[in-house]
Amino acid sequence: EVQLQASGGGLVQAGGSLTLSCKVSGFTSDDYAIGWFRQAPGKDREGISCISVSDGGTYIAESVKGRSAISSDNTKNTVFLRMNNLKPEDTAVYYCAGYATVSEYGCSPYWGTMRYWGKGTLVTVSS
Repeated sequence: EVQLQASGGGLVQAGGSLTLSCKVSGFTSDDYAIGWFRQAPGKDREGISCISVSDGGTYIAESVKGRSAISSDNTKNTVFLRMNNLKPEDTAVYYCAGYATVSEYGCSPYWGTMRYWGKGTLVTVSS
């Protein structure tokens, strides 16, 4: 059974940084992808990043590009999302999600592609 556990959320001041972690278990090989999504109050869920664990290929959405980075530590089965220069509009519940068998074109940041979801972690950015 695939399980994902996101952690690392909290309250941070604008301009600050945060690293979210997604602990992954249950995939039977390293051919899987993990995505990070967020949902702010009253807004749709937004895919902001993904990583193909087997080859390290990544995607970063324009909304966070230049101040975010996704990485994985395969020895710890953990995917990280580092976010810098946080803004109040980054306030949201952040979720990690995953699916197996990544295409040759790389990971997909779309929620409909994800098969497994973890519970969210709340990030609040104060102005």
